[in-house]
Amino acid sequence: QVQLVESGGGLVQAGGSLRLSCAASGSIVSINAMGWYRQAPGKQRELVALITSGGSTNYADSVKGRFTIVRDNAKNTVYLQMDSLTPEDTAVYYCNAAGRYRTYFSQEVFNSWGQGTQVTVFP
Repeated sequence: QVQLVESGGGLVQAGGSLRLSCAASGSIVSINAMGWYRQAPGKQRELVALITSGGSTNYADSVKGRFTIVRDNAKNTVYLQMDSLTPEDTAVYYCNAAGRYRTYFSQEVFNSWGQGTQVTVFP
């Protein structure tokens, strides 16, 4: 299967910045979309930003102009640059990736999640 490992979360004052990283590993054949989701206490998980293998991006309205998603296809890694953070951005951030991986006899589809990383923004 494919594993995702996230890093970069932490505690930051409002107006500050953080950069999240997510590296995929395993017998990866190809990765289509990679994205970041977040879940705040008492709320449903929501999409933050998505990027396709071709570089097309999609952002939640609440983060447009403040967050930037980029990916390094050679490293199977996706980054989320978060600027002008507000307390409303406080949540656990999860990385997601979907694509195909190699098995002994063929290829299979995967859709994997990272373990989550906490982002806390204080006033």
